[in-house]
Amino acid sequence: MNDLAAVQSWLDDELPALRAEYGVPGCSVAVLAGGAVAAGATGVLNLRTGAPVSTGSLFQIGSVTKLWTTALVMQLVEAGRVDLDAPVRTYLPGFRVVDAQAGASTTPRHLLSHTSGIHGDAFIATSRGDDAVARYVDEVVPTLVQDIAPGSVLSYCNSGYTVLGRIAEVLHGKPYHVLVRELIGAPLGLERWATVPEEALLHSTAVGHVPTGADGALEPAPFWNLPASLGPAGAMLAMDARSLLAFADAHIGDETLVKTQTLEAMWRPQATIPGGLLGSTHWGLGWMLFDWDGHRVVGHDGGTYGQTCSFRMAPDAGIAVVSQVNSTASLGVHRRVMERVFDELAGITVPAPETPPARPEPADRDRFSGRFATPVTELEIGVADDGTVHATETALTEEARLLSPEAQRTALVRLDDDRLIGTEAPTGVHEVFTFLGGGAGEPATHVFRGGRALPRVAA
Repeated sequence: MNDLAAVQSWLDDELPALRAEYGVPGCSVAVLAGGAVAAGATGVLNLRTGAPVSTGSLFQIGSVTKLWTTALVMQLVEAGRVDLDAPVRTYLPGFRVVDAQAGASTTPRHLLSHTSGIHGDAFIATSRGDDAVARYVDEVVPTLVQDIAPGSVLSYCNSGYTVLGRIAEVLHGKPYHVLVRELIGAPLGLERWATVPEEALLHSTAVGHVPTGADGALEPAPFWNLPASLGPAGAMLAMDARSLLAFADAHIGDETLVKTQTLEAMWRPQATIPGGLLGSTHWGLGWMLFDWDGHRVVGHDGGTYGQTCSFRMAPDAGIAVVSQVNSTASLGVHRRVMERVFDELAGITVPAPETPPARPEPADRDRFSGRFATPVTELEIGVADDGTVHATETALTEEARLLSPEAQRTALVRLDDDRLIGTEAPTGVHEVFTFLGGGAGEPATHVFRGGRALPRVAA
């Protein structure tokens, strides 16, 4: 066990073949164990230029940024300046959403654990300047509806993390990108990273790729970053894999960023994930929580325009793994990296993802069929007379259509009384749809997929 040299050999010898197997342009992986690091990289940063990926190349970390925002908030908690159970209006008096009661009762704990119920995918640009986050909270958040009642069920909320970032901005009197640099990057001694896009130009930096070419071929994404208004949720940060490992190392027997008791508080379950998500069963304060083979594992995933990042850490074993890919068809790569590394270093078996049953039973039309929607996407689920199922997803806003320009049709089969699963795995993992509310054989009130609870809007 704990053979980091064997991991380094695997990265050198097998990572190129793994990249080719899944057809992704490039990837970078780094592994921390016992204070030492192994790293490997393969492929290209940009299919248009052919520039090679190196272990020092920057990739966007997407929603892994939420862990950095969580650290900023928990530093304020330690300083006695934020109470997680006080209303958000204690710190942002003008905070409001469409539902007045929800706006008055939402707390930082709700936002950290994705239990506010507020619609979370309003990827709306406000400004490219230091006022981007403030304007988002003042102009966009008041237009947000509830996808589900506050505190009832976890529903992933990017908008909520922008609100948390704004709390940090107000209490410190500085913009978010300055705070992460001064309060996290500086103590960690980071060098190969970028808090705003123009800094990324100073480094070897990956470009995202999306399947917009002929027959779904990958092409460089038309944009590099998400709107600056969602910086605290994951729109801006980019770094090499080693820099993210430095962040991990500060959470393994170290109090560089927050105290040990704060770490334990962040890793205490706050909400159950309906049906699970990427192997995670619960959410803590910011962190996804996993039980792998009886071992505590924590982490987060991130995705932007054609880039993804997977970050897992077994704090009790002193192991952390970062996998970065410049394509959305990447979950298979991330999973295979985690399986190999955690088995090699700690004998930890990563639970296998759900797969479609060989002989699925007919799906219950009353339970599963219907139209479910949020302000940005509509999901139509139809159950045929023979029990077969198709889901058609349509983007409803200009911002959503940038990522999914055409309606996506997916074949599903019954997994159990409350779940359907995709028959194909375009990202490398079969997607699971969990249906909430109502009893057996009754219409579900929500469908939970991709971490979001989509309410039923029609039978």
